[in-house]
Amino acid sequence: MPDNLKTSQPNTSAPNTPAANKRNVQNDVITIDLVQLFYELRRHIALLILTTIIGGGLGFAISRFVLTPTYTSTSMIYVMSKETTLTSLADLQIGSQLTQDYKVLVTSRTVMEDVIQKLGLKYDYATLRKKVTLDNPSNTRILNISVLDTDPKMAKQLTDAVADSASSYIADIMEQDPPKIIEYGEIPLHKTGPKTGRNTAIAALLFLMAAVAFVTIDMLTNDTIKTEDDIENYFGLPVLAAIPEKDAAAAKKSEQYNYAANPKSRNRNVKKGAKR
Repeated sequence: MPDNLKTSQPNTSAPNTPAANKRNVQNDVITIDLVQLFYELRRHIALLILTTIIGGGLGFAISRFVLTPTYTSTSMIYVMSKETTLTSLADLQIGSQLTQDYKVLVTSRTVMEDVIQKLGLKYDYATLRKKVTLDNPSNTRILNISVLDTDPKMAKQLTDAVADSASSYIADIMEQDPPKIIEYGEIPLHKTGPKTGRNTAIAALLFLMAAVAFVTIDMLTNDTIKTEDDIENYFGLPVLAAIPEKDAAAAKKSEQYNYAANPKSRNRNVKKGAKR
C-alpha cells in the first residue's frame, strides 16, 4: 500500500455529549448524599408521620381484634429422685445431665400420645409437642413444663397431664422412683399473647422503614436538574452563570419602579385614558 494513501478508522468511542455524560454517570455506583437525604426526609415529614401512625394502628388492630389470645400454664418437677444424694461435684454434673435427659423424655412421642389419650384430644402428638416449652432455671434441678393454649382451662389440664405422664415414663425408663411433681399448673388469668404493644411498635417501625425507603428511592431515581451541583454531578460540566429566581413581590415592585422612572410610559397611559 502506498505511503501517501491513508485509511480512516471509524470512531467507535462514545460521543462526548451531555446526554452521554449523564448516562455514564448513571452507570456508575450510586452514592447517597446524606445531607440531601436528610432534607428530603424532612420535606416529607408529614408522610413519614402519617405512615408510622397507620402502621402502628394496623398492628394494634390486628393484635387486639384478629389474633386469638393464648394462655400459658406451668407445672414443675424435681429432676433428682429422693434416692440420689449430692455429695460431690460429680453428683452435680450428673444432675445437670439428668436435666437434659428429662427434657428429651418429657416431650417424647410416648408421653405426648399418652396425654392425648387421657384427655381425648383430636390432634396428633406433633401438634401437642409444639405447645410444650421446657425450661431449667439456672443452678437448679427444677424443670418447668409450660403449655400454651387458646383456652386457659385447657392449658392447665395439658400441663398437669404432661407432668403426670412424664413422671411415670421417666421412672419406667430410668428404673427409679418417679420424679416428684413440685407444683401443678394454675388456670392463667392473664393472656400470654399476642403482645399488643410489641406488635404495634414493630408494625409502626416497618411502615416507617418502608416510607423512608420510598423517599430514598424517589430521590435517587429523580433526575430533575434542581441546583448547580446537579449539573456538575450529572454532566461533569462547570456552571458558567445562573439566573436568580425572582419572586412575585419583587417583580411587582420592579414594574412599579420602572413605571415611575419612565415618563413616556406615564404619558402614554394618560393619553389612553383621555381618549376613553
